[in-house]
Amino acid sequence: MPGMYADLATVLADYQPKDDVEKIDHERALTLATSADPWSRDTPRHVTASALVVDPVTRRVLLRWHARQQAWLQIGGHADPGEARPLAIALREGLEETGLTDLVPWPDTGLRHVVVVPVAAGKGEPAHEHVDVRFVLATATPDDVRPEKPDAKLEWLSVPEAIARTSEPNLREFITRVGALLTLTEGEAPA
Repeated sequence: MPGMYADLATVLADYQPKDDVEKIDHERALTLATSADPWSRDTPRHVTASALVVDPVTRRVLLRWHARQQAWLQIGGHADPGEARPLAIALREGLEETGLTDLVPWPDTGLRHVVVVPVAAGKGEPAHEHVDVRFVLATATPDDVRPEKPDAKLEWLSVPEAIARTSEPNLREFITRVGALLTLTEGEAPA
């Protein structure tokens, strides 16, 4: 899985934005990738890594309730100290937030979306921005999903249900892209 070991600058350099909005966010991400520590939470704009978890057999996607944001979102988050590989961070976050031990990049290790997301002040942090790099992860054991804590509910949804459930336009775009992948690869098992 060579893509799992790529650093942020390489992952971003290999990615082609899909529209003008994403192109602007991608350029901001590329600039940030060359900074001293693009993952540092001490800066007003820093990188996060996330993923939409899918069950390719049923073509469902997994959303997680984020209590702080009061929204249904994908899994993901901040790098731990010493981490610098976006896909590896998304995989770690996926395991922590879902309990799924068989998560794999799907249908390949490619980056699928780049978006700059404003984050409101809270939990002792000022308002800031996440430059979120997004992947797709698959499981062959969707029934094994377990939330990391009681207030972090997880739900398997069809693509239309997931689009209706989230209030974030950028996540709706990401879910739509993943829905297209699920349609193209209908019935394939995770690689």
